[in-house]
Amino acid sequence: MHTLLSIAIDGIAYGMILFMISVGLTVTMGLMRVINLAHGGFAMLGGAFTHYLMKSGMEFFSAAILGVIIVALIALPLERGLYRHIYKFSELQQVLATIGITFLMIASVNLWLGSSLLVITLPESMTGTVDLGFRSLPMHRLIVIGAGVITVLGLYLLIEKSRFGIYLRSAVDNRETAAALGIDTSKIYMLTFALGAALAAIGGILGAELLPIEAYYPLRHMVLFMIVVAVGGMGSITGSLLAAVGLGIVDTAARYLVPDFGTIVFYMVIMFILAIRPNGLLGKT
Repeated sequence: MHTLLSIAIDGIAYGMILFMISVGLTVTMGLMRVINLAHGGFAMLGGAFTHYLMKSGMEFFSAAILGVIIVALIALPLERGLYRHIYKFSELQQVLATIGITFLMIASVNLWLGSSLLVITLPESMTGTVDLGFRSLPMHRLIVIGAGVITVLGLYLLIEKSRFGIYLRSAVDNRETAAALGIDTSKIYMLTFALGAALAAIGGILGAELLPIEAYYPLRHMVLFMIVVAVGGMGSITGSLLAAVGLGIVDTAARYLVPDFGTIVFYMVIMFILAIRPNGLLGKT
């Protein structure tokens, strides 16, 4: 029982990190219809800016907040000047273009901060432990889980209950009609893209202990983020949450129970899910 509870807690924390990073990709791929393989680069940039600001003397929370804001501000002109043209490309062209952007991000961070691990030192308030009875759990895990829950609720309220969400869903369903009704679809897409980048940055910062930040981060974890979107179903935030948490638990359990075959088990589970649900858990058939 002790092992099962440990797997559950660690797996959920890992899954929440995957969700926060991948949910922006879910939105851009499922709603905005663009295959953005450079999405993990925003998580890396969030961690890189936080690392740099902390080295410059800023404390963690201020550095993290400023890092997320900087990433969102970078995403705005990037969407306006570059991605807006990529939307019109074919799927293969989108893949090639966004892989190129990925390598540009890698080269930029490599030139700026080098290729070594970019350490983000957590404050004492996040490094303590909480006694759950069956084990002592790092406070960081609980904060990650809490941040994931807040992200889910925030996205639900934004997309399902707010005027912005109505405009976004209208622009996705029929962009021409939405524009004819006075909705600034270009602005909606730009803000949505920036929101996805900001969420990736938050996930990258909070998840640096589990997925360490370094220059090749977006390339190293690209497939993992794509898997969450594919298993959850493109455009489904709920599906991404279920996929991320489920895969987090599966990966953690495999590493606990069969460490020599953990990666094999993980990918076999993914192949099985996609074999019976090709469009993902909550994807449209």
